[in-house]
Amino acid sequence: MFLEPKPTIDDLVTRCKAGQRKAQEMLYKLLAGKMMGVCLRYATDRMEAEDMLQNGFIKVFQKIEDYRGEGSFEGWVRRIMVHSSIEYYRKHHKMMQLVDMEDAGQEPSVNAVAASSLEAKDLLLLIKGLSPGYRMVFNLYAIDGYSHKEIAEIAGITEGASKSQLSRARAILKEQVLQMEKKRYEYAG
Repeated sequence: MFLEPKPTIDDLVTRCKAGQRKAQEMLYKLLAGKMMGVCLRYATDRMEAEDMLQNGFIKVFQKIEDYRGEGSFEGWVRRIMVHSSIEYYRKHHKMMQLVDMEDAGQEPSVNAVAASSLEAKDLLLLIKGLSPGYRMVFNLYAIDGYSHKEIAEIAGITEGASKSQLSRARAILKEQVLQMEKKRYEYAG
């Protein structure tokens, strides 16, 4: 009994472009877990993230003809998921606009010792606790690698507002990390 080799992403993309539903299902199953992680960063809860994921994949399959094979397909899908998640969020939630700060300089980074004992799941929980505007800008800049100019265009805010929100998000996260570390230190001592 011989098993068929697993199709590559390139094979699945080619078959999706040809309109093969089975290939779409396979591609969805292959990427849905990772893309759900992207959507969860922008959603207020899991149900909302699932809606974002579904909307994102609808766009992926609608726009798959636009993928020219330049760069990774997963990166292309991730970008669609980020844009789709933000579009969903803006449609279903009122975005809080912040006033530009004259000088929204970089906040100093968190203490290296404190950060080294902080687990990724703890940091993700802290990020999830940020207000929606701060969380969106922080995710776009620090995790997804967008510039302030790109964030301004995506989120419909000014570059200054993007810088301001990032600065404030970093300050809040820094304070929360320091408080967590203080509690751990007191508990251990």
